[in-house]
Amino acid sequence: MALKVVVIGGVAAGPKAAAKIKRLHPEAEVKLVEKGKFISYAGCGLPYFVSGAVKERKDLMSTPIGVVRDAAFFQKVKGVQVLMETEALEIDRAGKRVRIRRDGTESWLDYDKLVLATGAKPVVPPIPNVNLGNIFTLHGVPDAESIKAMIAQAKARQAVLIGGGLIGVETAEALIQIGCQVTLVEMLPQILRALDWELARLVEKHMAARGVKVLTHTQVIGFEGEGSVSAVVTNQGKLPADLVVLGIGVRPNVDLARAAGLTIGPTGAIQVEATQRTTDADIFAAGDCAESMDLVTGKPCYVPLGSTANKQGRVAAINACGGNDRFPGVLGSMVCRVFDYCVARTGLSEANARAAGYDVTTVIVPDADRAHYLPGAKPIILKLVIETASRKLLGAQAVGPGHGDKRMDVAATAITAGMTVDQVSKLDLCYAPPYSGALDNIIVAANVARNKLDGQVAGVTAREVKRRLDAKEDFLFLDVRSPGEHQQERLPQSTLIPLGALRSRLAEVPKDKPIIAFCKVSLRGYEAAKILQGAGFENVQVMDGGVVAWPYEKVITGV
Repeated sequence: MALKVVVIGGVAAGPKAAAKIKRLHPEAEVKLVEKGKFISYAGCGLPYFVSGAVKERKDLMSTPIGVVRDAAFFQKVKGVQVLMETEALEIDRAGKRVRIRRDGTESWLDYDKLVLATGAKPVVPPIPNVNLGNIFTLHGVPDAESIKAMIAQAKARQAVLIGGGLIGVETAEALIQIGCQVTLVEMLPQILRALDWELARLVEKHMAARGVKVLTHTQVIGFEGEGSVSAVVTNQGKLPADLVVLGIGVRPNVDLARAAGLTIGPTGAIQVEATQRTTDADIFAAGDCAESMDLVTGKPCYVPLGSTANKQGRVAAINACGGNDRFPGVLGSMVCRVFDYCVARTGLSEANARAAGYDVTTVIVPDADRAHYLPGAKPIILKLVIETASRKLLGAQAVGPGHGDKRMDVAATAITAGMTVDQVSKLDLCYAPPYSGALDNIIVAANVARNKLDGQVAGVTAREVKRRLDAKEDFLFLDVRSPGEHQQERLPQSTLIPLGALRSRLAEVPKDKPIIAFCKVSLRGYEAAKILQGAGFENVQVMDGGVVAWPYEKVITGV
């Protein structure tokens, strides 16, 4: 008798699971239930559909050769029966059946195995007038089409984005590109909580330079308007708006699973084993409705990403067919484009690592993403988070116009393998001037970490330097760049002694004060520290990341 499988959810994990089951068991009867009007679309591409970079809706749901992945495609090519605009109402675990409603009529679908891919639902805060017109989420194709229609009718001039996560920053770029005035409101002290504060601050400054007004520490408390929104009310005042996008985040859609008595994990998502099996042996869950395991901490986590959904869907399918595949967990790896910045991360941030009880050492290292002498070389700022005792890499972040994604992929691989920074520093990575320096960025960063761990250099963060400056502590903030660089821009309260002149001007450096040296990226700052230490200066530190990674205002003196 043919295997009967019902898959609930048709965006990412569901179609992947359904198609894989049919490949493994061509004779299986696979039915895919989807509540909406669209299946198997690229949800992460919605901001680019809004901006016009993706021209047509069908492009979001097409194969690489342009075939639209609709119900007919899945029936004819995959052999999967798709029930569109069909709502799953109830799971009868004892009877192994699912109650559905389609065209106003209810019926039951029998199953041998059930795959839940019910995804997530956007957070809509319970604040006054949140249901006014022209307040949207950006969670599906209908949302994106509604926003595009407003803009096409010239009804959207002032847009307010609520939430500084991935949805907010990507939508900000999209709306700026099509001529909107954009304000992004974030309740927390920083945007992009996946990053540590200093790198998130660099992204914020970059967005501001591209025309986005970023308001952190700002809470939305209501909306005003007659029929449609006209203003966003915050604890800092009112913001005029004729378009609002709620990008506060998503919550796993687990109502069906909870009602069926399946265990919901501590993250609020469906608890699953590494096989994607739930607490019912014949029911699997995958994608944004399911928990994952953090590969560093070993604890349950919730990181809803299309990449994870596809991998989990495949694992669920294999095991639903009697296999023994496993999904080990995630590192929260992500990358997004913010105007011309690459923003990426993997593993634990410094903040998360410390909160988890790790004693960590960090480095911030700017460098060109390829040989600096080639046209097109662009800077990228890397941050590594290392467990001090074991020297293992725990996390990495990248910000800047250069290619940070491949460095994060290397870091993700190294973290998964439990590698130390000593091992990372000797990885045999590809080298050619158009693609990297002789020592790739992540190798340079690993070597800086080794120097710190070995006591060759004492680093200090820009945040700590700023605290000392604000507290008017007595130390020498030593700029060892060239006079020309210093004339163009400088950091407040700094003293210039170019590196090439330092040995001959040691008499100008006080031995009774702490010294913090820096340059553009702090490579020369490190050289200066070694010169000073060799000359008997004992209290010398180097500021991580130099001028490039300074997250505060600079003194601009020339062009």
